[in-house]
Amino acid sequence: MPTNFFYVYALKDPRSSPAKPFYIGKGAGSRAYDHLVTPDATKKYARIKEIISEGATPMVDILIEDLTEAQALRLEAELISAFGTIETGGVLTNAVVPSGLGGKSRKGIVVPQGSVERAQLGLEFIKTAILELAKANPDGISNSDAASLLGLRSDYRGKQKDYLSYSVLGLLMREGSVVRVPDTNQHKANV
Repeated sequence: MPTNFFYVYALKDPRSSPAKPFYIGKGAGSRAYDHLVTPDATKKYARIKEIISEGATPMVDILIEDLTEAQALRLEAELISAFGTIETGGVLTNAVVPSGLGGKSRKGIVVPQGSVERAQLGLEFIKTAILELAKANPDGISNSDAASLLGLRSDYRGKQKDYLSYSVLGLLMREGSVVRVPDTNQHKANV
């Protein structure tokens, strides 16, 4: 079975010439076009509605095809880093930086351009993997299950630590995607 069926695409606003990108994504099949017909509560869809309300049609531009998923993810991250998100002073509506998570900065710490976007893209993959694990196990999963079964456990200083999976489960609970089963250490997908 071929693995090079991913592509990277841009959604562009045709109201300017040349049309400017407002969203970068990776996908397979009809993914790039699904955004135009699937309403959601994102800045991306708000821009799509704005463009349509002014009598125009958002452009879907397949930038490169025949990629593995890893190649597509890498290119997507690089393009998002290059254009930047609205939250980081750029032009894209991509939601790679969850609201309310920015925050602390230490004087003298340099954050290289694009690092936040790449970290947030990686976080989205981990969140998706944990949510899929929870959906596949309707009786619930523990933090330890997520850490060990998905290879997220750390052996820092010789001790097993599940802080990463615990933090991600917390983010999923805050988003409402996962709920904790009362009086247990189990978490279920909120479907």
